[in-house]
Amino acid sequence: MSLELHVVVLGAGYSGLACATRLARRLRAYDKVAITVVGPSPRFTERLRLHAQAAGHASADLPIEELLDGTGIEFVCGTATNIDTETRRVTVETLGQVRGIEYDTLVYAIGSVTDTAIVPGADQHAYTLNSPQEAARVARKLAELPDGSQVTVCGGGLTGIEAATEFAEAYPALRVSLVSSGEPGAMMGPRARAHMHRAFGRLRVTVRSGRVTKVLPDAVEIGGTGLLPSDLTLWTTGVRVAALAAEAGIGTDAAGVVTVDPTLRSITHPDIYAVGDAAAIRQPWGAVHGTCQSGIPAGAHAADSIARELHGGVPKPFRFGYFHQPVSLGRHDAVIQFTHHDDSPGRFVLTGKWAVRYKEWVSSTPPVTFVKMKGLFGLLRPTGMSKGGRATRKPYRD
Repeated sequence: MSLELHVVVLGAGYSGLACATRLARRLRAYDKVAITVVGPSPRFTERLRLHAQAAGHASADLPIEELLDGTGIEFVCGTATNIDTETRRVTVETLGQVRGIEYDTLVYAIGSVTDTAIVPGADQHAYTLNSPQEAARVARKLAELPDGSQVTVCGGGLTGIEAATEFAEAYPALRVSLVSSGEPGAMMGPRARAHMHRAFGRLRVTVRSGRVTKVLPDAVEIGGTGLLPSDLTLWTTGVRVAALAAEAGIGTDAAGVVTVDPTLRSITHPDIYAVGDAAAIRQPWGAVHGTCQSGIPAGAHAADSIARELHGGVPKPFRFGYFHQPVSLGRHDAVIQFTHHDDSPGRFVLTGKWAVRYKEWVSSTPPVTFVKMKGLFGLLRPTGMSKGGRATRKPYRD
């Protein structure tokens, strides 16, 4: 039997699995359509929980093949090393062998990692939360540190805040510092930040203002304030994407992120969709930044577009608006900043035990949703966890 369509999804994270599983449902009546997902790990990485894993908390074991069981999707555990856009062929290294996979439509969902190349010494002397393996390394190191040791978290974004508070709660005998070039949690409103700072005080997290200019084996250099001794340094600021798309001649921006049109198709290669951190997605209100909050709807939208094309239709523009910023502050506290469509802080803030429950729901839902919870996150309805209201219906900016 000859295939009518072979869709290959590169990336088995939040965006890639959302795309593949939704597409499998949309095309379940087509026996001549095949879907292949390529990912480097046999297990799904819950990036939303890596800070907790780094603090020594157990993480769920989520084999991707089990998540995809019954969907008809083929999973290839391997790393894509080349994309030939002329022959529509992806080269994948898997289990010590090289395999070529041909595609009719490609979904590029290879995410980003923390960029340790932006400051000297960070790549050699700092830990990251780029993978479960890296998180496990941090957990082992934290467990080995004697009381009174200094732990330094570089970066005042949500990942840095969650990591610093998690470490301080799990290891109260350690001294934890959060170093940020700007106000930690600057994306949140005053009420949410006030609650965050109360948590810092309760957990004895020291906030240091300044830009890290160098990471040393036993210290970090902070511009203008000298050296801060550090027995463990965690780097959480800056992102970079894989060079695979740019090397294949697929159109990218200066940061190497695939440039897409409003439907999430590659500007230069209309047979390729890009979603999640790998895509330079713009909305009428501005640019989308990479989070699973935007990545899951983007993946689902790409699936809808592929299915629509197969049915003879035309892909529609992707519409999305943010609606919350969930931040854990250890295992027993959290703050939820509800937002406007452009991710600017709104009026409503949730804290305390209800915020903890909300954050746990947000973190635990995606992997289950991929295969079991019909309808949620738009998996069987028009795509988008939030369409952002009227603001997303305005004409797109050039």
